[in-house]
Parts: sequence; C-alpha cells; structure tokens
Amino acid sequence: MIICRKKWLDAATAAAAAVLVAATLAGCASQKEVLVPKDASVPPGMDLSGRWALQEDFADMQRRISRAIRQTDGIDDGRVMRGIAEPPSGRRSGRRGVGGLVHVFLENAPSLKITQTDAGLFISFDRSVVEEYRFGEARTVRVGGAVAQRVSGWEGDQYVIETLDEEGMKLTERYRLADSDRRLTREIVLRSNELEEVTIVQTFRREVG
Repeated sequence: MIICRKKWLDAATAAAAAVLVAATLAGCASQKEVLVPKDASVPPGMDLSGRWALQEDFADMQRRISRAIRQTDGIDDGRVMRGIAEPPSGRRSGRRGVGGLVHVFLENAPSLKITQTDAGLFISFDRSVVEEYRFGEARTVRVGGAVAQRVSGWEGDQYVIETLDEEGMKLTERYRLADSDRRLTREIVLRSNELEEVTIVQTFRREVG
C-alpha cells in the first residue's frame, strides 16, 4: 500500500507540473510585444533632408517586396485557394486568412523627398504620398481597416521606424547616410509573427539641383 501510494503521489506531482508548464507557456504566448520608444534627440549634424533617387531597378524592387510580404504575412496561400474552390458552408470571415497586415503601411517609390524639421521627418514618396514621423513618437496608426502600433526616432546615426500590427507582424525601416551624405540607404525588414525575417536594402543617390 505504501508503494502504491508513493507511485500515485509521483503521478499526481508529474500531472501538476505538466499543468503548470502548460499554463506558463500559454501565458507567454498571450503576451503581446511592446515597441520600445526611440530617442527623440537628433545626432549632431545629422540631416536626412534632400531629394533622393533609387539606384536599383524599381520594378525588380517591387517584386522583391511582394515576395517578402508573401513570406512573412502568415497566410497559407494554398489554404486560401482551396477555400475558394470549396463550396461555401457556414459563416465565413471576409479577411484573407489570419495573417498580418503591417505591409499596408509600407510605401515604395523610385524617388524620395525628405524634409527634416526640429521635431520630425516628412518623407514624400514620388510626390504622391507623404508620411510624417515625429522624433520619439509612440502612437497608433491606421490604414483602412488595418491598425498598428508605431514608434520612431534615432538609434545612433540612423532613423528607425517600427510598425507592429495586431497579429504580431512587424515592419522595421532604417534610414542612414553614407558617402559623405551623397548616398541614403533604406533598410526594410519584414518580420512574421513566427519571427521569420526578410531584409531588403535600397540605395538612393542625392539629386543635385
């Protein structure tokens, strides 16, 4: 009887430990990422202002960005196609899968115009879309039905913009000067909610006049 009781206690202890581990993992999974605000102080002598022309082929860049979005948006395209082929049954969601939508906040253009003020940046993408970023900002941004959290500011000599959507997909953009301020690089990082990343680097040359 004593041996049987000991075995029962061991089994009960193991079961309790398993429940505790499961609860801990569930709690960790439920915790949402919080973006850390960036520095609002402009590095001495740093000014991104100017007109900038993309050096890479724009059409190829568009294709690379589209491919990066497909790799990180968390949507099973095969499942979506199967769903289209199947007859409707029950209630269906109007959303295309359950992937992230942070890519709708990403702008791309063959030319940029950047205006830097004491408080922030205005970036004009091919004169059609103007985005405003305030140094040290932390706010909610919306495009249509997509909602995301955004922080932006300085990390050393680069300006960093992070946008995180409700599904955990993250967009990071980094702007920095090089070649005695004649060249501007823009690094775009798309990250899935499974922490898979795709990085694209764009190079711009300063337009004179």
